[in-house]
Amino acid sequence: MKLLICLLLVVGIVYGYKIITKKIYIWFSSYLFWVVKQRWIRKDIKKPVHIMFLISDHFEPGPNTDIVKEWVKKYPGIAQKHHDADGKAPRHTWFYPSEHAGERLEQLQILTELTARGFGEIELHLHHHNDTEETLRHKLQDAKYIFNKVGALVTVEGQIAFGFVHGNWALDNSIKIGNENLCGVNNELIILKEEGCYADFTFPAINTDAQPRKINSIYYATDNPSKPKSYNSGIDVTVNRADITGDLMIVQGPLTLNFNLINLKFTFYPKIENGGVEAGNSLSSATVDQWVKANIHVKGKPDWKFIKVHTHGALPDSMNIFLGDTMDQIYSYLETKYNDGVNYILHYVTAREAYNIIRAAEVGMSGDPNQYRDYLIKPYKNSM
Repeated sequence: MKLLICLLLVVGIVYGYKIITKKIYIWFSSYLFWVVKQRWIRKDIKKPVHIMFLISDHFEPGPNTDIVKEWVKKYPGIAQKHHDADGKAPRHTWFYPSEHAGERLEQLQILTELTARGFGEIELHLHHHNDTEETLRHKLQDAKYIFNKVGALVTVEGQIAFGFVHGNWALDNSIKIGNENLCGVNNELIILKEEGCYADFTFPAINTDAQPRKINSIYYATDNPSKPKSYNSGIDVTVNRADITGDLMIVQGPLTLNFNLINLKFTFYPKIENGGVEAGNSLSSATVDQWVKANIHVKGKPDWKFIKVHTHGALPDSMNIFLGDTMDQIYSYLETKYNDGVNYILHYVTAREAYNIIRAAEVGMSGDPNQYRDYLIKPYKNSM
């Protein structure tokens, strides 16, 4: 009995330590509710299930243009080996840091070689701190002007639109370190929408104060200009409820606990699966299965699932994952298990395409989601 008590005490201490240091307490209650809810949702899923697979790349090459050239040189060789149900190769979304776009315009020009060949699209990534509404608007407007020079963030119809990832995860003034706010603007969601942002793709952001309480969801967040982190909660995007809106759509990636009893490292503490395709995150077929089990979908449309994984593709270790064998194997597994045409149908999508398909589901569209890739926001000029 004493041994059992000691064992339980040790387990309790380990869990308590991890829950505090990893900031799991922010989202753990939501996770428990989510686990219970999945039992009911899975009963209603009709086959085949369509899988929308999206890669959100926080692409930060710094001043090293050779990194971008290496992507242009090697990525097609990997991507062309794979195809989804629509005949499309894996579609990458490069969220490029706009604060450096002006002095590194050549990098954006080089990336357009990939977008023009149909391998993905460029979106907006921004690191900023201690801003005001005025200075943030100025930065976003400057960014759009620069990106538009290479045909990014502007559609073939001339519409300005962009998906967004916040640098350091600090959307809507959610992280403060000392006297420095890694944003500074409490009404950032409103500003983003007014400047042309169609959705945010920042989360999850585990181990940080930026992580929202709401998980594994696609939802509308309503901004409260008097306080930060207004996206902490929101209203799910729902089929046939297009009247429900907010200031910005939040498209989340998977966030689950994986109780892997084979790996002794996680016997007492489960692995947090957050969709991170990064160095240090083991990637395998079991990882992909966890992404699918996160069951992220428009409420009322569980047969259209969205998997948003994220990476920092300009870092050496992440480049090796994408330009080497690892993602090659992940794509193969996706195409083998999740594209049989009976149980699953696979679609490689960009952030823009994912948003369009989400909006199509919201208004009750059905059938093959491939037909809604360009439903509202048309392709960018540099993708044609």
